[in-house]
Amino acid sequence: MTAQDFVSPDSIRAQFSAAMSQMYKQEVPLYGTLLELVSETNHQVMQQLPEIAEALRWTGEIERLDQERHGAIRVGTAEELATIGRLFAVMGMQPVGYYDLSPAGVPVHSTAFRAVHEQSLHISPFRVFTSLLRLELIDNPQLRELARGILAKRQIFTPRALSLIEQFERDGGLNDVDAREFVEQALHTFRWHNTATVTAEQYRQLHDQHRLIADVVAFKGPHINHLTPRTLDIDAIQVGMPAKGIPPKAVIEGPPRRRCPILLRQTSFKALQEQVAFSDQDATAGGSHTARFGEIEQRGAALTPKGRALYDRLLDATRESLGGVPAEANAERYMCLLAEQFQAFPDDLGQMRQQGLAYFRYFPTEKGMAARDAAQRPSSLDALIDAGHIHFEALVYEDFLPVSAAGIFQSNLGDDSHSQYGSNANREAFEQALGKSVQDELALYAQSERRSLQACAEALNLASL
Repeated sequence: MTAQDFVSPDSIRAQFSAAMSQMYKQEVPLYGTLLELVSETNHQVMQQLPEIAEALRWTGEIERLDQERHGAIRVGTAEELATIGRLFAVMGMQPVGYYDLSPAGVPVHSTAFRAVHEQSLHISPFRVFTSLLRLELIDNPQLRELARGILAKRQIFTPRALSLIEQFERDGGLNDVDAREFVEQALHTFRWHNTATVTAEQYRQLHDQHRLIADVVAFKGPHINHLTPRTLDIDAIQVGMPAKGIPPKAVIEGPPRRRCPILLRQTSFKALQEQVAFSDQDATAGGSHTARFGEIEQRGAALTPKGRALYDRLLDATRESLGGVPAEANAERYMCLLAEQFQAFPDDLGQMRQQGLAYFRYFPTEKGMAARDAAQRPSSLDALIDAGHIHFEALVYEDFLPVSAAGIFQSNLGDDSHSQYGSNANREAFEQALGKSVQDELALYAQSERRSLQACAEALNLASL
């Protein structure tokens, strides 16, 4: 079989994303309602603010907007993490970034599997925030060993999925028939199971240590716990959710509302209480579990190290002024403090570019192309922009924020669920479990920006930019 017979990993990822969305819509009907609200809101935003639609056309994001999703799963062992990494590699998804959620009382560390090149992201921006349970943070030795023993007995991948992963690695790709079977087989890993693998008493012990530990350990596999569409106006979504019968969390995570969005803003509805049967009960016994919820995100500009340092400083100052964790009781005050602090962050793409706060994509304009062979023309980047020969737009942030992820986790575990784990970052251990290094997201944005400048230089017949 030749490479020409193989389906591209980008195409497999797009197929899997669509199949995952369809599966989750059937499992969690409120997710379908959420998609309708997001679609309506995005349509209104582009009608009322044509400049936003125009920016999305420049970057190509307008084509990917409706299909954009991120999912989240939690695995229990190093072997599961390593294999899930191999599974995502079939879909052209690489581990990007390291996230330690233990300071927020969540006993996991995580990475995001996603495409890393802008052309691949344009085809399918699907990403999965993947967390590994940290058994070493369970302070009860007996419970820790119980969890380890339960996890050691399960196999979260179908035999055929494993076979197709090995085939992909051996041959360098999958043909169309095998790719479609791979998508079908891979979906089984992410399905919801309403039968637990533990007794009711074991579940209680795990749950009392931390709800998330019970979620990871007590079931046949890492059911996807949310699937997130992208909106152009998360504040409108937050206001509109109750009318659709969707109760939103109290606080939108991330930066405040801005004319030029930055990084990532997220909100969600609380996890559903779902009926489960424990291993020592029949299906009518009436056990329950809460894990799966709905989330919505608004993505903005990817920030440089300088921009990220400013963002972190302003967010830390806001939380210090609040004197506690953002929750329903202090939500209004928190949002006011956040807006006040972020006045120090320029809300203009031109200023953000001049101050080196964000990454950008650069495009040759029709005017620039018409002048590409002129004897007298600008040659520096700033001069070309001023002359209208080059247009720029912010690079969209493709990754996640540890504080925001922890806030989403906590709001869906219950606002009173704040375990204390301290700061336990251990990237080396995570990468050892994964079997490879995670990629630096800032380096990826810098590379994407550099490629766009090189493309502009070539298009405008310049030696370099």
